[in-house]
Amino acid sequence: MTLFLDAFWRALAYCLHPRVILLSLAPLLLTAGLCFALGWFYWEAAVDAVDTWLRGWALVNAFTLWLESMGATGLRAVMAPLIVVALAVPVIVVVSLMAVSALMTPALVRLVGARRFPQLARRQGESFWRSLLWMLGHTLAALAALVVSLPLWLIPPLALVLPPLIWGWLTYRVMAFDALAEHAERAERRALMREHRWPLLGMGLLCGYLGAAPALLWALGAVALILAPLLVVVSVWLYTLVFAFSSLWFTHYALAALERWRSQREDQILPAEGIAAPGPEAVRAAGLLDAPPGPHAPG
Repeated sequence: MTLFLDAFWRALAYCLHPRVILLSLAPLLLTAGLCFALGWFYWEAAVDAVDTWLRGWALVNAFTLWLESMGATGLRAVMAPLIVVALAVPVIVVVSLMAVSALMTPALVRLVGARRFPQLARRQGESFWRSLLWMLGHTLAALAALVVSLPLWLIPPLALVLPPLIWGWLTYRVMAFDALAEHAERAERRALMREHRWPLLGMGLLCGYLGAAPALLWALGAVALILAPLLVVVSVWLYTLVFAFSSLWFTHYALAALERWRSQREDQILPAEGIAAPGPEAVRAAGLLDAPPGPHAPG
């Protein structure tokens, strides 16, 4: 728990570092630019496709007519755009996480390593391409879990639990791997991720709930559609900050755990190799050699 909290406060402090703020601009610009490009070319087509799909459901039409009879006029006009936004939010989250992992995390690991762990050896356990494949594989698994769990989102408690759980698992698997990729050997990384599985998973779940907070911006309903360009930038910026903090938190925790793990291993290896501590006679001999001549010493 001490390592858990220590890494948390250090990550918060590092978020104010000028270099971290500067590094956050790259994933922010990339993700926001991609969102605007997709919205510019595909927004109307996506809304029309969803609206056509909704009109094909008799139950949805009956429910919409009933709401309009109760005074909720104009609901049909905003239903399709809101569904498109709801489907786009997970994509924005995934793209933000991937952008931070690829563009920020390696630089953040080097920053933390140079400032806090300068003596920790970098053993280059994983290459960039393996890290990229690891991220893509777990991202696809998370997206598959989201698609499979979509029907359960209709149950209000599960809608508040399942998405953060999936994002938290994805954050834990990606960020822990990236934090150890440069410094730890493959065997060390596997041992640490197995030994610290539950603290790392807890960190990922907390980051998952933090990552779900920006989605509340889209709960403004029709107002969100009017302010969509501004909300896209704000939400992407918040996602970038959350994932940057997550990367720093995992980096501080993982490198501190790696340093402690190597220190314990060295303490176990030295006695096994027969390197014994100096005995009392050797200590007294060294004391006689270093001490000034006494009254009974010759010369």
